[in-house]
Amino acid sequence: MTHYTTNNEYAVVNEYAGLASEYDRRWAFYIEATLRETLKRMDLTSHASLLDIGCGTGSLLQIISKNYPTVKIVGIDLSMEMLKIARDKQIKDAALIAGEARCLPFRSKSFDMVVSCNALHYLRNPEECLSEIARVLKPQGRIVITDWCDDYIACRVCDVFLRVFNRAHFKTYGRRACELLLRNAGYSNVQVERYKINWLWGLMTAKAQIPLHVQKRIVQV
Repeated sequence: MTHYTTNNEYAVVNEYAGLASEYDRRWAFYIEATLRETLKRMDLTSHASLLDIGCGTGSLLQIISKNYPTVKIVGIDLSMEMLKIARDKQIKDAALIAGEARCLPFRSKSFDMVVSCNALHYLRNPEECLSEIARVLKPQGRIVITDWCDDYIACRVCDVFLRVFNRAHFKTYGRRACELLLRNAGYSNVQVERYKINWLWGLMTAKAQIPLHVQKRIVQV
């Protein structure tokens, strides 16, 4: 199947082309909080293979490489500028690739875990992306997604504002909506936890597995 870059994806690329050089400094608190809370919930094993979708400047991969040096790590992102920053960090043994979540350039059953931080609200076709993630997961592989949580009023207000004024943004989800997305995509053992990272802003982390029978069906299609 041929995939074409959408207007939304162009908007994301353009936005982060301008942000890349100062992204880590400008959003230091937000990045640190996101990585801290995501790592708590990943249950990563020492010899896993991991794909980070929307890896940005490589902050999560950098921490994983340091703390879990035997984990095979791959990052993919739309923004070449963000990937350049990630490459400048010289993350040991990390493969950093430009690409789209809805058309992953990997063989089926390639990864034990797929993780994504703060990218879900950009995805115009999340169902398509979740199906593609299921394809590249190994049997009983796990997905971990951290993103803004629409159950918190600050995120809800920001969502409304960005839908009007920012073409890159698509939609934020609450806990129940995120759980439904994963279940409809065929995932099982779905757990979605929401939490505050300061007095104003809230995130959620979703964890799930792809059942063996669903993974077989996806690979065969």
